[in-house]
Amino acid sequence: MSQIREMSREDQERRLEEFRTELSKVNTMIKAGGSIDNPGRVKALKRTIARVLTVMREEELAS
Repeated sequence: MSQIREMSREDQERRLEEFRTELSKVNTMIKAGGSIDNPGRVKALKRTIARVLTVMREEELAS
């Protein structure tokens, strides 16, 4: 969380987009019937996305 808070708004948005893209790719692999190397990665990606959105919202409310 501290790393996310230290990022600029543009970096946060860029990282959020990267995480969403990766989650989309992993979900596509799962739906196509393939197996993924780390099944826990989906949960970790969702949590990270939520963390970034939380920090962005906190900053929005603070300003």
